[in-house]
Amino acid sequence: MLIGVLSDTHDRLPAIVAALEQFRTLGIEEVIHCGDVVAPFAAKLLAEYRGRLHLVYGNNDGERPGLREILPQMIDGPLKLEIAGRRILVHHFIEWCRPADVAGAEIILTGHTHRAAVDCQNGKLFVNPGECCGWVSGRCTIAVVDLSANRAEIVEITP
Repeated sequence: MLIGVLSDTHDRLPAIVAALEQFRTLGIEEVIHCGDVVAPFAAKLLAEYRGRLHLVYGNNDGERPGLREILPQMIDGPLKLEIAGRRILVHHFIEWCRPADVAGAEIILTGHTHRAAVDCQNGKLFVNPGECCGWVSGRCTIAVVDLSANRAEIVEITP
């Protein structure tokens, strides 16, 4: 089973549209956003996705009442999920993850740094999809995680 992961969209609407279109093309029904949607107008695009959407707040998600109105499932991390039998931990920043939460997860999804990374340590898959917005690096990236193979791919998108 594939899941889609994005983070740090920072209100860049064309990038959000491109990311969601890529997920639709791949038939992805579970999407995880690792924080920094930023404003409610951007949240509206995410809310339109026809699948399950899981989100955590990031450090730039300041307009929480507006975001919560559109995306009531958005929470402060950590978010612990089980999808297709895999234990997944979601938080905005890896350094905000408690060691006990990491120990109990098989897949750890974070954002914040705007740097895409996939790493396997001690049998755990760590994924940072990078920045969907592309504001810092100039690259708009997302991740596709294959739960059955325990691997992830960073995908560059074009807004």
